Amino acid sequence: MTFQFAAPFLLSLLACVPLLGYLLNRKQGRRQTAGLRFASLSLVRSTRTWRSMLRPMLSVVRLMTLTLIIIGLARPQLAQAKEVVHGEGVDLIIAQDISGSMASLDFQPQNRLEAAKAVITDFISRRTYDRIGLVVFAQEAFNQSPMTTDHAVLERLLKQVRLAPDLKLEDGTAIGHGLANASNMLKDSKARSRVIILLTDGANNSGEISPETAADAARALGIKVYTIGMGRPGQVPVPVDSMFGGKEIVYQESELDEALLQQIAEKTGGQYFRATDTADLQRIYDRINALEKSKIEITHYSEEIELMAWVLLPALLLLLSEQILSHTLFRRIP
Repeated sequence: MTFQFAAPFLLSLLACVPLLGYLLNRKQGRRQTAGLRFASLSLVRSTRTWRSMLRPMLSVVRLMTLTLIIIGLARPQLAQAKEVVHGEGVDLIIAQDISGSMASLDFQPQNRLEAAKAVITDFISRRTYDRIGLVVFAQEAFNQSPMTTDHAVLERLLKQVRLAPDLKLEDGTAIGHGLANASNMLKDSKARSRVIILLTDGANNSGEISPETAADAARALGIKVYTIGMGRPGQVPVPVDSMFGGKEIVYQESELDEALLQQIAEKTGGQYFRATDTADLQRIYDRINALEKSKIEITHYSEEIELMAWVLLPALLLLLSEQILSHTLFRRIP
């Protein structure tokens, strides 16, 4: 709800009010008053009465009336903007790997997981009308957030995501479990477009559900899966616990199974992407954002509540009061 004027240009007339007040004051100052002759000044105690002292208030009332009339003509309003959404968004699940290898530092200044979270947060902020859920997986898969359009809550839950070792969970990479959990979250969706974005930096080495079986189930449900392989090829720096306490950096070989991720994407009608740095990852999510457009039509309109009467009514009362007082209590006798 906002306050506005329908004709704000009329408010410029308010600049004339102080000038008019100045002219009225000068006119009253030059006006001659009636006089009486007395034999001695001792016979006259005071020539000022309460009427003469309050008579200038009539000019103030006139100026207030004029001010209110100008404000009223500018049509003050309370406006409430509204938005009506037609169509439907995309039901989308983000399946995020949180295995220990996501601590690798090839996406400096952040590790892989923190870089992914930052890019995903930006992606979520641009999917205004979509229902989005979040699944995380290491050796097991967990539903971090159900599908929701409350993206502020979703972003808070995403911020709480940690690496499996930091959460005291068994380490591993259960791609099949992560994909199956995401598909299960979408199985009752009525949306025409249902999408999973699965991000991992490893190969499937855990879980009782194979990635191929999970991909077949997703295809049967009409779910499209975009897969993202994260990490630079070759040796990458990884922080590990030191035998003396704290952390030390060692170099380990990336174990990304690109062939599996390509197969999952092809089976479900999606695409496979490889991200070797944060800029790559941002471009990939931008690409997915462009591919999966929500079919939304938005109608904007505003509802105005006119306040003119609330301003002109006091102006009318002040005008009537001024006329009554000027012809009764403050009437001038020639």
